[in-house]
Amino acid sequence: MVVLAASIISKSGKALASRQYVDMSRIRIEGLLAAFPKLVGTGKQHTYVETENVRYVYQPIEELYLLLITNKQSNILEDLDTLRLLSKIVPEYSPSLDEEGVCKAAFQLIFAFDEAISLGNKENVTVPQIKQYCEMESHEEKLHKLIMQSKINDTNDLMRRKVTEIEKNKIDRGKTGEGFAPTRTPNNFNDMNIRGGPGSEINPIFTDKTRGRSSAPSPAPIKMSGAMKLSKAHKPNQFLESLKAEGEVILEDTQLSTIQSRSSSSILPSDPITVTIEEKLNVTVKRDGGVNNFDVQGTLALQVLNDTDGYIQLQIENQDAPGLSFRTHPNIDKQLFNGQKIVGARDPTRPFPSGQNETPLVKWRIEGLNESSLPLTVSCWPSTSGNTTVVNIEYEASDMFDLHNVIVSIPLPALRDAPSVKQIDGEWRYDSRNSVLEWSVMLIDQSNRSGSMEFSVPAADPSTFFPISVGFSASKTFSNVKVTAILPLQGGGDTGRLKDRKGTGSGDSYKVLLLDDPRHTEKHVETALPQVVPSVTPEAARQLFHESRQKGAALVIVAVKEHAEFYAQMMVRHGLRSAIEPESDMAALPTGVSRDGLRPAIEPESDMAA
Repeated sequence: MVVLAASIISKSGKALASRQYVDMSRIRIEGLLAAFPKLVGTGKQHTYVETENVRYVYQPIEELYLLLITNKQSNILEDLDTLRLLSKIVPEYSPSLDEEGVCKAAFQLIFAFDEAISLGNKENVTVPQIKQYCEMESHEEKLHKLIMQSKINDTNDLMRRKVTEIEKNKIDRGKTGEGFAPTRTPNNFNDMNIRGGPGSEINPIFTDKTRGRSSAPSPAPIKMSGAMKLSKAHKPNQFLESLKAEGEVILEDTQLSTIQSRSSSSILPSDPITVTIEEKLNVTVKRDGGVNNFDVQGTLALQVLNDTDGYIQLQIENQDAPGLSFRTHPNIDKQLFNGQKIVGARDPTRPFPSGQNETPLVKWRIEGLNESSLPLTVSCWPSTSGNTTVVNIEYEASDMFDLHNVIVSIPLPALRDAPSVKQIDGEWRYDSRNSVLEWSVMLIDQSNRSGSMEFSVPAADPSTFFPISVGFSASKTFSNVKVTAILPLQGGGDTGRLKDRKGTGSGDSYKVLLLDDPRHTEKHVETALPQVVPSVTPEAARQLFHESRQKGAALVIVAVKEHAEFYAQMMVRHGLRSAIEPESDMAALPTGVSRDGLRPAIEPESDMAA
């Protein structure tokens, strides 16, 4: 006789442990095991079922099946003898005859099956002999375990020493930042998830992480950091390639590259100040429509690399949404935040803590949202006709968000082949391991606010296709919290103020001017000026460029003297000529008017060297 495979499966055809004794692809054996529950009858013991190509010899074991797959030319009596031997082996190694017990002892069972069957033929052995063979000690194995344990002990010792060194460094760096509790948050940009669809009770989860680096002025330039790319070539793995050939999707390399990129970018950030805005949405949607719970929670966190850059305040603004409430860190000046929406330390003489970790400063929550506020809804309509179930999926997106990298995951019954997709707006992929059909749309905007997909599978229960999981990313949040400016403090002595507040600090308000220069180009001004002054849009920067060309100077912003000087210095760093003058002197020009316009208070380095 020739045994093709020996398996332990559940009543629904799920493979718990399976050993193949001939060259057979994974898709093939999974298809044979998934088809068995439909062929077996009820009320029978120690029997067999034949198909066109193979014979199933099986024995029920409580809620499981012990199954042999053989060719039709094998001797049925020898098949039953092999089955009886395996049925005695399973209770010896499995702590309980259920899915959990078999999965825990899967490797021991497979080793025992190998002792009982060799190259598809039964060995002349007994259960005690099999146990003895499996428990035989190996000197090489003992030596290998001793070596591995020695390496583990050495690694643990090294880890403890490193932890001690890190703790000492944290204590030394954290002396100036006591009182704040920095935390670590993920580095991914925009990640929103939703589970929904009519037909069953589901628990959707939305998360919208809007993470960015503020382009507001600070003691050093601030910019958006690009994603890291790994360009080192690597040799293909033959085992992974064989799995891909069988229909498996391999994601380990991609995930490792992503983790390395994020770790590298978090360990060596290029920006001195990073502001992170994150929102998480907790939503519960019913199958037949309606929302049970819609809760939005957000966080604003700050990361400062150097202590000298920590003497700042954050000017924020937000959309007036019903049910929006804020909470600030205990060391944040609540009166300043409630009155002017400025996030600043309660003690201005102390900087924000510096280091590689982010410090949460403000949290908020939005309650009372309804179904009309959902960014995306998905409808699923399965219908069975004869031996086929046709499923129609449709999505509808609201106008609030433009959604990127949308992936709709529909669970499917155990299938031998991929489903037949008849119509789709986008692309699809079948995950045979998890029995999931993934529908992907790269971008949902005004051109495709709705879309649909239709596919068919063998007859199945409509509840099999729920719950539906949807993942996407977006660049907006519900609260629309923004950091409009980073206000520097001179040694922590002066508080940040809006441009319409005067009479405090070192003097009244001053005007920051953009001076005409032959080296200025429209594209350069459009790019550099919004990085220095976040309230200036690229379109406004272009207008200021043309105004400076016509009049010799253009008004950029009005601020107190310290802030105006800072803006002027930052403009010079970005290659722009700048000057400041008191706001009260509306008609006066700075001294030193020349043919090129106003003489700047601070010249770029190239001019000063000349």
